[in-house]
Amino acid sequence: MPTFSPTPRFLRDLNKLTGDEQQRFKRVVLDEFVPDLAAGHFRVGLRVKGVRGVPGVFEMTWASDGRATWRYGSEQRPGEPYVIWLRIGGHGIFGV
Repeated sequence: MPTFSPTPRFLRDLNKLTGDEQQRFKRVVLDEFVPDLAAGHFRVGLRVKGVRGVPGVFEMTWASDGRATWRYGSEQRPGEPYVIWLRIGGHGIFGV
């Protein structure tokens, strides 16, 4: 099972989401993102791609206007990916 850590900024962003948005993000992470990490590739619907101009940072789509950015960190458990969540919200997270 992969390990995850949020940055303080991610937690501030997360607290600005509605309860429904928070639940949707968690559901997408558990039902889609985690299995795709284990498989070594992401399904098209998550729209995972690198953030332009920020090497090593990726974005994923968890709702029609829901985005989350993240990067890989050093493994916390041998052989398991470690994801550091950076930002979450709508498209506006890319301009701030």
